[in-house]
Amino acid sequence: MKKILSFDFGASSGRAMISSFDGEKITMEEIHRFSNDTVIVNGTMYWDILRLFFEIKTSITKAVNSGGFDAIGIDTWGVDFGLIDKRGKLLGNPVHYRDLRTEGIPEKVFETISKEEIYNRTGTQCMRINTLYQLMYLKENEPEIFENTEKVLLIPDLFAYMLTGEMRAEASIASTTNLYNPYKRDWDYELIERLGLDKNLFPEIIKAGNIYGYLTDEICEELGCEKVPVIAVCAHDTASAVAATPSFADDFVYISCGTWSLFGIELPEPIINDEVCKLNFTNEGGFDDTVRFLKNIMGLWLIQESRRQWRREGEEVGFDLLEKEALASEPFKCFVDVDDPMFESAGNLPRRVKEFCEKTGQYVPKNRGEIMRCIYQSIAMKYKYTFNKLGEIANKKYTKINMLGGGIKDKLLCRLTADACNAEVLAGPTEATVMGNIAVGYYALGEIKDFADIRKTVSNSTDIKHYLPENPEAWEEAYERYLKIMN
Repeated sequence: MKKILSFDFGASSGRAMISSFDGEKITMEEIHRFSNDTVIVNGTMYWDILRLFFEIKTSITKAVNSGGFDAIGIDTWGVDFGLIDKRGKLLGNPVHYRDLRTEGIPEKVFETISKEEIYNRTGTQCMRINTLYQLMYLKENEPEIFENTEKVLLIPDLFAYMLTGEMRAEASIASTTNLYNPYKRDWDYELIERLGLDKNLFPEIIKAGNIYGYLTDEICEELGCEKVPVIAVCAHDTASAVAATPSFADDFVYISCGTWSLFGIELPEPIINDEVCKLNFTNEGGFDDTVRFLKNIMGLWLIQESRRQWRREGEEVGFDLLEKEALASEPFKCFVDVDDPMFESAGNLPRRVKEFCEKTGQYVPKNRGEIMRCIYQSIAMKYKYTFNKLGEIANKKYTKINMLGGGIKDKLLCRLTADACNAEVLAGPTEATVMGNIAVGYYALGEIKDFADIRKTVSNSTDIKHYLPENPEAWEEAYERYLKIMN
């Protein structure tokens, strides 16, 4: 059986998996896990990209020693990028999307091109973290950097370049930039030129299921591996996760649940109009030219960063304890808007939760349990709001939600989602991102025949847990209060 070495990079960690496929089920084994630690230097937050590439090399060595592999697939988060100079060298460490350098940049861009026009061209949710605004920051503040730049490579494309020497862009990751036209399935070159950027900075776009290239001779000699292809899987982690949704319905709702919650539906064509622009939904690329119509929601970041703050204060708390403390606290006493900009950056999230509640005239949580209850039910309420809006936009009554990814290990969140949305939650696979990565890899190798076969294979390879709503009436009553606070 052919084996694939798959890399899945998240915002705080990465792992390498070796998989095999017997024609029915995918089996996979983690061979290397590593942290993904940001580094702040002189006030700028960077990704430690060279260390991450060292971890890729370490994983390849481990895979070689365990019997070898036939291909590599890589998925990562979106929007961030590295700049390659005219000699093929990396111009510095990529900057983290949570860095504050892009504050105020979207507003400056809108003085030249309106927010509405950018949305009508790209269908992308307006967020200051988007590649467009990061590049415009550089254009305004570090214009000299473009004099030496040959190509802009998004993070998975950058890793593929480091392995193969080929500079290409996979479609799903390109679609996160705010510079991609979802109708043309290509860069929006007219928008790029109107922004004053050189269209030659952006590499050829290839679809998921093609290959970037083959491992270089240098890599093969250094690591003792075969000259195998690096496959362009769905390089955006959410696109990989959605590809692995074990649904056989033509129309379904999903939440790819992790640091961010990506809540949406899969469509053959984008939805772009004034209403969805105002609601800030996004149209991103999926496998087989599908469109992921979704909303980016600040998900488990609030829980993760709150835990980090308590640990900084000397409280060694685990997620299980925080979940128990949340359950022990009275429900519906207060809410926050999880997408408020005050929650975007790292720092003292528990204090900011209290500040938001005080500012909006609500009960101010007094202890860890009450803060956690507030966060959990606020995430679930934002899910409810988004679920309702998706139904209105698609003119459909959805009754089920597919929850995917590591966030579904949080059983409390799954239960609250079922209650808040008054819908059956089908939770699984937990390893949706890497499962989608692997399945598209086997499609590229000719082992899986089409998209339907990908989903059938994933369904064969995972267990799904079901959560039914238990008390939706209480959530409906509290929802009216939530809407008043958010408005």
